[in-house]
Amino acid sequence: MIHFTTAGESHGPALVSILEGMPAGLPLVAADVDAELSRRQQGYGRGRRMQIEKDAIEFLSGVRAGETLGSPIAMLIRNRDWKNWQEVMSAERTEIGGQATEGDSPPSSHHSPLRKRAVTRVRPGHADLTGILKYDRDDARDILERASARETTARVAAAGICKRFLMEFGVRIGSHVVHLGGIDAVRPNPMPQDLNAAADASPLRTLDAAAEARMIAHIDEIKRAGNTLGGIAEVVADGLPAGLGSHVSWDRKLDGRIAAAIMSIPAVKGVEIGMGFQAARLTGADVHDEIELAPGRVLAGNVRRRSNRAGGLEGGMTTGEPLVVRVAMKPISTLMRPLNTVDVATRQPATAVAERSDVTAVPAMGVIAEGMLALVLADAFVEKFGGDSLGETRRNYDAYLSHVAARLGG
Repeated sequence: MIHFTTAGESHGPALVSILEGMPAGLPLVAADVDAELSRRQQGYGRGRRMQIEKDAIEFLSGVRAGETLGSPIAMLIRNRDWKNWQEVMSAERTEIGGQATEGDSPPSSHHSPLRKRAVTRVRPGHADLTGILKYDRDDARDILERASARETTARVAAAGICKRFLMEFGVRIGSHVVHLGGIDAVRPNPMPQDLNAAADASPLRTLDAAAEARMIAHIDEIKRAGNTLGGIAEVVADGLPAGLGSHVSWDRKLDGRIAAAIMSIPAVKGVEIGMGFQAARLTGADVHDEIELAPGRVLAGNVRRRSNRAGGLEGGMTTGEPLVVRVAMKPISTLMRPLNTVDVATRQPATAVAERSDVTAVPAMGVIAEGMLALVLADAFVEKFGGDSLGETRRNYDAYLSHVAARLGG
């Protein structure tokens, strides 16, 4: 199975990403991953952090002479901003004897004196308050540094390798923004052949130029108000064969695995596959995809769905049609005109702390969602076709397609 884990804090020295289960022999260089990290940093409405960081990976293990070895792949992503936070985020004990710096709250009487840049004015909508209660901390920085979406950089690094693996089998994953802050973007028909090339050319990663102009104006307005915006990105995977996933057990159904992975992205509050919630409002005749013979469409079993309302999944398995997932992101929790909260040190009403943040990160969220989808699909691919080496996986894949092609007289 493909498995990954990440480590690191937002303002710590570095992030670490470890990917296990990738077959040996996959051609891979750092640039394959760095390109995805760069895409994650783009988007109108991002904050100053994106100007500071220039994310790039260093392979620590699992890759030699431009190929994967079959062993765990470890990657290091250094935080450039660490130089400004070393005293605050040091692993060594650096109490300041109860002397708070400018803008900090008074020290708590519980545990030890607060550290520099302590956060006690917890932010509504963030992990701050629940985290300090759960982990028995005084300083919400102990929570927010890990809860930060900066962690998704390490996810995108692992996903970049999975994308490279899936490309070996003709699978492409792209995304575009279809809604931002109350403004809908028209989905083109037909879709661009290279979805990401078209979307990445837009500062908001949308395919509707007229909507883009309105979105940018709205972002500027919301920024002046010290507020934030959410939105929806659509992620599309093309080139998948029928049969990834399974119907036999709840934890093998691919739609459930996809939903779990994408819902784990910070600030994501909804996932739809195909028609999603709209299907609940219609009749079966208006929802289900009729099937017709289509010789030569081997990936789908020599058939075609006349529509793709199911979004490429039926019974927890891929159908061979494009896999379409829409992802809803709430507005970011840190507002420059903060909401009311409480100060957990003084136990008094307060306004929430205003950490550096974005007005919106929906374009970046689409890239992260691509990554989470790639991680799930790569896992399902290895689950289905196996192989300790890329060559073995390819032989198994080719044999499966030959079998499928013969089923309905390809």
